[in-house]
Amino acid sequence: MKPRRNLSHENPRAGQAAGALASPRRTIAQRDRHPDPQLEAAMGAVLGDVLGFAAGVAISPLPVIAVILILATPRGRLNGILFTVGWILGLSALGAVMLAVASPAGASTHKHPATWVGALKLALGLLLLFFGARQWRRRPKDPSQAKLPKWMGAIDRLTPVKVFGLGTALAALNAKNAPLTIAAGAAIGSAGLPVGQQIASLAIFVVIATLGLLVPLGVFLLGGERARTTLGNWKDWAAQHNVAVMAVLFFVLGLKLLGDGISVITS
Repeated sequence: MKPRRNLSHENPRAGQAAGALASPRRTIAQRDRHPDPQLEAAMGAVLGDVLGFAAGVAISPLPVIAVILILATPRGRLNGILFTVGWILGLSALGAVMLAVASPAGASTHKHPATWVGALKLALGLLLLFFGARQWRRRPKDPSQAKLPKWMGAIDRLTPVKVFGLGTALAALNAKNAPLTIAAGAAIGSAGLPVGQQIASLAIFVVIATLGLLVPLGVFLLGGERARTTLGNWKDWAAQHNVAVMAVLFFVLGLKLLGDGISVITS
């Protein structure tokens, strides 16, 4: 029996071709075992920004009051779910639009936010500070005298379609939520992440930002008879302290965005 010949010694090109075919597989396997440290660091930084913005959106007294009033209507179960779904859709749509704008517009240069992203955050920060100052001037001296917006008096007469639209509008067009969602989208788009991680980061933002509505909805669906009393107490507290809470949030989040914008522009 003749020994098998080593073709790689007799034909160097054959050996090189075989190595070339095997190397991509080894490279992919090595990449799976050893993730890119820079990519992991970028993902961590994005999640840090996104969680802060999402928490700012979640702490929104007016939407919480709105969903509690909706849950107290005869069709509260259906309308409460529709309101929450509309809220999720509004945040997701606005965040997705920002991602679609940021990615092809060069929001990231060598995994660092582009200058225009810093300018955008700076402008959003100034806008939030302006709204914060206006809210602080309008706060009632006696919290018990606080008044709810007039549109809340018509919540019990809204159709399911209008309830869904109200949730979408409060999420995407609110003076606080819109800037924070835009800032979150810009932070995700400027990190140089793959598309899958961008979508995952946006999903995390939306889930955290919806907790302010999911908690009252969960209490209503699972709390039984005591749920109405609990939600009523929450509504009264939120109504009395809405203006002060919003003013503080505007100031804190506005200063954060100002700091982020200045850091991006000067680096």
